[in-house]
Parts: sequence; C-alpha cells; structure tokens
Amino acid sequence: MTNCQYNYFGMKIDVISTGAERNGDLSLRKHSPEANKSLFIEIIRLFTLKEDFSTSLRFARNDKKINKKINIMSNGSIGVKTENIFPVIKKFLYSENEIFLREIISNAVDATQKLKTLASAGEFNGELGDLTIKVEVDKKKKTITVRDNGIGMTEAEVDKYINQIAFSGATEFVEKFKTNSEAEAANIIGHFGLGFYSAFMVSSKVSLITKSYTQKDDEKGVIWECDGSPEYTMNPIAKGNRGTDVILYISDDCADFLEESKIRELLNKYCKFMSVPIQFGTKKVQEPIEGEKDKDGKQKTKEVEKPWIINDVAPLWKKAPSTIEDKEYNEFYHTLYPMNFTEPMFHIHLNVDYPFNLTGILYFPKISNRYEFQRNKIQLYCNEVFVTDSVEGILPDFLSLLHGVIDSPDIPLNVSRSFLQNDQNVKKISSYITKKVAEKLEELFKKDRADYEKKWDDIKIFIVYGMIADPKFFERAEKFMLFKDTDGKYYTIEEYKKLIEENQKNKDGNVVYLYATNLDEQYTNVEKAKEHGYNVLMLDGMLDSHFISTFEQKFEHTSFARVDSNTIDKLIEKEDVKKESKLDDKQKEEVKKVFEDIIDKTHFNVEFSTLDENEAPVEIIQNEWMRRYKEMNQMGGMPMWGDMPDNYTLMLNTNNAAIATLLDKPEDERKAVINQLYDLARLSKNLLKGKELSEFITRNFKTIA
Repeated sequence: MTNCQYNYFGMKIDVISTGAERNGDLSLRKHSPEANKSLFIEIIRLFTLKEDFSTSLRFARNDKKINKKINIMSNGSIGVKTENIFPVIKKFLYSENEIFLREIISNAVDATQKLKTLASAGEFNGELGDLTIKVEVDKKKKTITVRDNGIGMTEAEVDKYINQIAFSGATEFVEKFKTNSEAEAANIIGHFGLGFYSAFMVSSKVSLITKSYTQKDDEKGVIWECDGSPEYTMNPIAKGNRGTDVILYISDDCADFLEESKIRELLNKYCKFMSVPIQFGTKKVQEPIEGEKDKDGKQKTKEVEKPWIINDVAPLWKKAPSTIEDKEYNEFYHTLYPMNFTEPMFHIHLNVDYPFNLTGILYFPKISNRYEFQRNKIQLYCNEVFVTDSVEGILPDFLSLLHGVIDSPDIPLNVSRSFLQNDQNVKKISSYITKKVAEKLEELFKKDRADYEKKWDDIKIFIVYGMIADPKFFERAEKFMLFKDTDGKYYTIEEYKKLIEENQKNKDGNVVYLYATNLDEQYTNVEKAKEHGYNVLMLDGMLDSHFISTFEQKFEHTSFARVDSNTIDKLIEKEDVKKESKLDDKQKEEVKKVFEDIIDKTHFNVEFSTLDENEAPVEIIQNEWMRRYKEMNQMGGMPMWGDMPDNYTLMLNTNNAAIATLLDKPEDERKAVINQLYDLARLSKNLLKGKELSEFITRNFKTIA
C-alpha cells in the first residue's frame, strides 16, 4: 500500500493506493467538512496522471458525522472510472465559466433530437408536441432554469448518465441508432453526463427534474440534487410531461448571470443557430387585425405578446448553395457581423462529408485599414453550437482574415487550444479550406479577369498573406496572383517576368523588380526609371515588404529594389563602366567635409555619384535592405528594430555644376548653396519639417522680394 498527500488551496488530500497493478483500487480521504466542487475537479485531474490505475476511485470523507468510507459507486456519491477519465478532463478545460449555458442547452437540444430520431425510426409513437426549449431566470430565487420536452430519463438512466459520469449517453445512443446517412445521429451533441457538470462552475446547487418518454403519464419522475460535492440525493417527484428541467441555484459570486441582458447576450453568442427553437422571455409585436382597416385604408394592428425565440433553427450554411440567392448571403453576413456596414466582396460555401464533415460560409471582406485587419473573426461551430471565434493557431493565420462560419462535428468541442492545434481532423479541415479558397480565387480569375482585376486591391492582402505564410498556397496562387504597375496595368507573375526579364537584368544576371510604395513621394524616381525604359510596380500594401522577401527566396536570380533606394545608374547596374568625374579624390574629400559641417550626420552620410551633368546635384537615397528590414519588424511587432532611426545617404553628383564648382565659391556663398541643396533634397523626400521648413520658406521668400 502506498500513501501520498496533496495540498489543494489549503485542503489536505490523502491518496491511498491498495496496489500498483492496473486493476488496483484507490481511495481518497479529504480532511475537510465539505467536499467542494473545485476539489472534486482537481481530484479528477490528479488521477489522470496516475496511469498505473485503471478501475475505480473511492472518495472517503473524514469528519465527525461520517466515520466510515463511503463507496461512491453505490452509496449516494458520484462514480468515476479512470479508464474513461480523459473525456471528463476535456470537459473541464473551459476557459470561461459562461460556457455552462451552452452546455446545458446543448444537452436539452441533444435530448430533443434524440426524441425526434426515435420518432422517425418508429421507436416513439406518441405526440412530439411543442419541442421548444425554454430558458427562465428568477432573480428572487437566484435560479436559472432550462426546460426541454425531449427524451427525458428514468431513475436508472440518471444514475448511469449523471452519477456515473464516465459513461456517455450520446455515444451509446448513436451506436444504437446508426443509419446509412447518419445525418440525424450526427445532430446529437456531446456527452450528456459530462457537459452537465459545467453547471457547478456557477452554481452552489443543481436540481435536475426529469421523466422519460418511456414512462406512463401517472408515473412519477425523478429529482436529482447535488451541491457540487461527490454526494447527491435522488427521489421520486410528481411530473406530468416527459423531458428535463435543469435548475441552477446561482452562486453569489456569479450573480451577474441572473441579469436578463447577460443571459440574452450568452444565448445570442452560443445558441443562435442551434437546431431546436429556444425561447427566452417574450416580446411585444404588432399583428394585423383581420378584416379591419383605418380611415386611410391601412391594415389595423394590435400589440400582442409572443414567445421570444432567440435562434435560427435552419442556418444558411446548412442549406444547399443552389437554393440560396446572393442577397441571402449578404443578409446572413450582416447577421453575423451587425456592426459591419460594408458588403463582402464574395463568398465560398463549404460543404463536404468525406473524409470529414464540414459545412460553412466564408466571406472575403473589404479591409481598408489596420483596425479592420482582425476586427471580425471566423466563428467556429460544432453542430450549430458556437465553440470559439479565436481561430488563430487552429486555421492558418491568413485564413483568419476571412469572415464567416465553419461548422464541423469533427472539431472537438471542449478542449484546449493546444489540443485543437494538434488534432488530426482540425489539420485536415484546415488544409481543405486552404485548398477551397485557392480554387475559388482561381475560378474567379479565369471566369472574368477584368472583374478580378477590379477586385484585386481589396483581395490582394488575403493572397499575399497566404503566399507568405503557406508554401503550398504560394504554389497555387502563382496562377492568380497579380502585379500592378504604376500605370495601373495588371500582370500575372509569369506575364510580368516576360515583360522585364531582358531590359531589367543586371550585370550579374539577376532580374530586378523595381517598385514604388508611394507614387506621389517617389514620383521623380519613378519617372527617371521610365525614361530608362524600366517598368515600376506599385507595392503599397502593409505586407508587401514581407512578400517581396518571400518572393526573392522562392525564385532564384530575382531581386526587388525601390526606385529611391539608389541612383538611377545603380538601381540596375548593367556593366562595370566607370564614368569620369569632374572632381578628383582630394576634391571629393573637401566637398564631403564642407557638407558634413552643415548636415545632420546622425541620420545622413555623404557619398558621390557620377551621373550626367543634367541630373540633380543632390539626391537622398535609403538602403533597400535596412529600410525593408525595419518595415518588416514594425509589422511584426518588434519595437527594438522597428524603432531604429532612419538613415539616409546624401548622394552628390560630381558632374553637376552646383557640386563641381562648389569649392570655387567664397565660404559664405558655399554654405548658402549647401544649405539650399540640402533643404531641397530633404523637401523632395518630405523630410524637411518644423523649424527647418519654416526657415527654408522664409529664406526663399526673401530671394524673390
């Protein structure tokens, strides 16, 4: 026999093992007058770590009133089998206690779907009647009640599915009533006895009143009650109709769940697409009065109070795409995202039943700024039950830019994010959706290229992000990814390569893709490039710095250079021909010194170029790699590198008269020329600001007067 002790929030737990074999018997003895719910959950967690034990656990209480062990399998305490403990653990991996409402209502939907399945299979011949699930809040009694008219339970079933929580009622039911289509069986949500225990996260006590569809009208139902400890009471109770009432006595620290607004919010979040009508309260509506009109001939109406059904039992993604109009898709989009007032560009309707089950609708929204980058998210459902809208790490990052709904019974409902990320079905679903997105984009491109080009500026971010993040998507996207040049013309990757590969190949055999990020600020550089017969791309997206780096790695002998990253003769160096300079090396050093005495050497360094004499005397350039690296780090949230100061090179054209004759001028005139050239160069790059800009303007006004 072995004995070890755990200390849980100040409560001591003795774990006594009677054997090390896999059929060993365990007992727990807790030194506390109350066995509270947190301890119960922790005990379950501890025993999942004991792989040597696989049969049963026994909880023992040690207080003044009870001096003997209580076997929880048979003496009014809740039973657990260790070989089935993992599903329990999954059910308790909830990140927020609000999930209880989803679980309790899911159970009610489950029970109702079971009854409908039995009826369709001829196993139940009674009247189905009103199957609406009702949710009620009583602030005075501090209770939340969920009522259903579903299958109900007998006393034996309560003992099996509630007391012995390792059993799964739904799993057993599906096995029994499998059909060729399995469509109805697939509607059964979760494991009844397991999700039920989430109620104790917010309740000091839970009552369950139930009666099975198999019982006669004059037979009694059963009431089961538990305060969160391993002990419970179970007694007969008069109950007229079949079904189950779950009554939660809300704890004082969870009193916010007694607010009607809070419950309505949770119902809308988790239950708005469940397949059985759910009523919460009533609402007043105007109904026409038959045969009565007012003096203007309009139909008279009266105000009536009707049940408030909070859910749509036939969500759009469950319908056949051929039966849905574009207007309905757009209306559904605004149902999902009521605060988004723009229309989606287009959608993808997902519907697959092999090798996994998946339905859903994904929308391509317009994203005009960084705020909208992650404002609305894909909503993940399991059989119409909302699971999460945080799909990062579950689906590829670039797919998280899309909006819409994904629904699959093959997605585990109540497990941690790390578990979801490693789940094989989730990985298959992720790959499938990526493939469908690529197929949809290729279809749109081939079907109507002109319309596709019109949409390009809006859909570019999805495609570029996907190409950066997923090598397989990159390969698919090569067929429909477009480059846009500064003249507004569009090219596929292959088309653009053929356009520039001869004229824009440098002396090393690399094809140089010239680009601009701001046409107004880089206009002069763009025009110079065009004068040399070069084509310039427009790459002004927030992900373009990352994309061009990915592109360079993908294709050999390819490089990108922004048009202002060097002088025009060095952007695409053709040959090693050294041009003559009007200044010798000694003169260059003197010119450099007089410039450095005036300019800001923290951000600027001086270099020389030997351009034609008609080219500008001074030009500011910024190193391609340093600038791009900084932009990538700013986008990636790395402040240390993203906040690095900008550094520029002041290129002096030694063949321009303003530079070539500078040393011949008197010192005062020379300083004035340098100041003017320096300010003009900065002004052309929008780098002259504040006091220096004001002084520049004043100085130039004086030359006119």
